[in-house]
Formats: sequence, C-alpha cells, structure tokens
Amino acid sequence: MSKVPLTVVGAERLRAELHNLKTVERPNVIAAIAEARSHGDLSENAEYDAAKERQSFVEGRIAEVEGKLANSQIIDPKLLDAEGRCVFGATVELEDLESTETVSYQIVGDDEADIKHGKISISSPIARALIGKYAGDVAEVQAPGGVREYEVLDVKYI
Repeated sequence: MSKVPLTVVGAERLRAELHNLKTVERPNVIAAIAEARSHGDLSENAEYDAAKERQSFVEGRIAEVEGKLANSQIIDPKLLDAEGRCVFGATVELEDLESTETVSYQIVGDDEADIKHGKISISSPIARALIGKYAGDVAEVQAPGGVREYEVLDVKYI
C-alpha cells in the first residue's frame, strides 16, 4: 500500500478521532447492545439491529483510521526546505488573474481537505497545478467552468 501524506495537524486529528472511537464510541455501542439484548427476543428488536449496525460502522472506521495512520507519511511544513516551491504542506497565497481576488490555501492530504478553512487536497486540480511553482509563476487550473489562471504571490511553510 502506498504512503498517505499527512500534515502533523492532520495526523493528530486522526489520532484524536481514533482515541474517541476506542474510548467513547466503542463502549457506548457495547452498552447499547447489552441494553437491547436485555429486552428479550432479538429477531424483532430494532434497537439491537441499530446498535449492531452502529458497532459495524465504528469498528470499520477504527480499522480505516488505523490503516491510514499506519501507512501515513507525516510531513511537518515548518521543517520543509523547498526553496520557495509549492509542495505538500505549503501555504500558498494566490491571485485570480481574472477577478483579482486573493486567496490563501494550504496543500494537505485528502483526509484533511477543508475548503472553508483554506485547506485543499493534494489531489485537487488546483493543488496539482500549483505543485512545483514559485512565487511569481502563473498556474493554469482546469476548472469545471474552464481554465482559470492564478498567480502565485507567496509560498510559506507554516
């Protein structure tokens, strides 16, 4: 299996989710199953079916998060020495050449992407167009509405 790139913050977030799943969610589901079993006949027990379904989801998510953490390559943007190039973990300030709007994005792993918080996935079209660019370069992004051009104003490793 290939390595999954994660920032330090993204890895911590996954570890916190895993801890919550194992210490809070799993015991809650076990208690819900025990409670439903105490009601008697399991063949027509909707509470039991719902609790078993929830258990399946929780156990699946635990396995998924453990797999991602085991196969992760954790990258600390502060320790990067990319000489001003856009790379994974970099925070990039861009200007849309058409609207002259300025935006700032951090290039992160797929699980960390959150456009509302300025985090874009490494596999997104805009991140793929930015990788390897320097401040002053123009990146052409194939967007659903056509090609958009962005000028890279600044690249930071924070």
